[in-house]
Amino acid sequence: MKQGLSLRVSQHLALTPQLQQSIRLLQLSTLELGQEVEQMLDENPFLEQVDDQAERESFGLEHADTPVTVGEQLVDADASKGQAEKEFLSKEKHDSGADAGLDTAADEGLHDAPDWEGDGSVAFSPDDGEWGGEAPARHHHAAGDEETASAADLAHEHITLQAHLHQQALGLRLSAEIQAALYVLIESLNDDGYLTDALADLAAALNAEALQDATAQQMSLQRLEASLAEALPYLQEMDPTGVGARHLAECLRLQIEELPNTPVSRAAWCMCQQPLELMAKRDVRKLTALCKIDEDTTKAALGLIVKLEPKPGRRFADTERHIIVPDVIVVRVGRGFKVQLNPDVMPRLRIHDVYAGAMREGRGMKGEGGAGMQQRLQEARWFIKNIQQRFDTILRVSSAIVERQRNFFMHGELAMRPLVLREIADELGLHESTISRVTTAKYMATPFGTYELKYFFGSSLGTETGGNASSTAVRALIKQLVAGEDQKKPLSDNALSDLLREQGIECARRTVAKYREALKIAPASLRKAL
Repeated sequence: MKQGLSLRVSQHLALTPQLQQSIRLLQLSTLELGQEVEQMLDENPFLEQVDDQAERESFGLEHADTPVTVGEQLVDADASKGQAEKEFLSKEKHDSGADAGLDTAADEGLHDAPDWEGDGSVAFSPDDGEWGGEAPARHHHAAGDEETASAADLAHEHITLQAHLHQQALGLRLSAEIQAALYVLIESLNDDGYLTDALADLAAALNAEALQDATAQQMSLQRLEASLAEALPYLQEMDPTGVGARHLAECLRLQIEELPNTPVSRAAWCMCQQPLELMAKRDVRKLTALCKIDEDTTKAALGLIVKLEPKPGRRFADTERHIIVPDVIVVRVGRGFKVQLNPDVMPRLRIHDVYAGAMREGRGMKGEGGAGMQQRLQEARWFIKNIQQRFDTILRVSSAIVERQRNFFMHGELAMRPLVLREIADELGLHESTISRVTTAKYMATPFGTYELKYFFGSSLGTETGGNASSTAVRALIKQLVAGEDQKKPLSDNALSDLLREQGIECARRTVAKYREALKIAPASLRKAL
């Protein structure tokens, strides 16, 4: 083997810790970002969160919050010029000849040891200001602090299904054993009010806990299961009606038993004894034969069952957990729209003045400890900068979306136009994967509701005039056609396809069926009124 030297020139993209952190923060949701901020506040002493109003830090774009006019549309130009031209995201397109390999390189580089001096800038800034000054101060009340908690907060306290049932159980005169069994059953209910665990399994779990607790009273499995079975009827008689059922058929029967005893209610109770698939398919003929009733009574009983509540615990659900906090807010201003970040989701961070001042004066800068503190300070600065860069990028993408989908913000989803990630990426000079990260788990509040940013992207369908129609607009049109149909003669998928073709939209029957299922609209046979 002959040894030799050779010179080879190659181009590759090196992901610094700053770039890795920026990519990771960009794809986090609002909730995940809050958790990341809390963790960083606990780990880095140079980072602090402020509640007082302060000027926005000068890390970001030069013309932030400056309204500009795009055609007839007013948008925020938070990310139009300035330092955004040099941001890391644009390097995905210009510094690397292999854009598609960014995600793989990012994943491989995330496990490297961080070095927060990667940019060569270690000089201390004279002013480590705060970012996110628009956000109002948040007041957290400690648990049990009734003096500071407002009356409105106490009035809107959520009552769970278990708490509602425990209050009713206090009014029952039961033995201590049955009372304890009833408590176990109530705590075993799921959010819908169903008892999904078998009584034998609950008894076995209780027996295992009793064996581990030396002070607990020892009871046989048979006695435990018998106590649970004796307490179950008390649970199923509580409000809301149907709670404690083991399955849907039992839940419906419990509600029917509370109704007046009429031929229709008796027929409905009998129908609940049959396979539920027959009711789901509205097979009137088989139900009539199985229950030995006439067809009119079967139809009336089906109408009665439809009015029952399949999920008794629904009204006790904590709706606060399902509230979506938008990242971007779009408001109408004259003939245009203004795009702005939601100040409630923007963390207000700054560098700790006392610690940063000590570092500037050279105190604690000797030895390995001083180098570590200097790296921590640089890490805090980069974290603040990357968070601001995250929101600036979200605002840029949102502004571009509003510009492209202006008709939607004026007329609704029927006016949505086709849009793909590549169009926004080319307009902003970013990579398509970056746009995908920005539009995932980020939400925009519009005059028509709150939508995920991905909602504004959709494929196109051909029209007779040679143009394109957005799939989102086609789904909205299908929903509108179904809402206006005759319930006695609902529109089939073929009929919907023909109606769309009459309006110049080429949409096959299978495509209509796919869109209908995505909208959770039942087939025509199940939408037909009895």
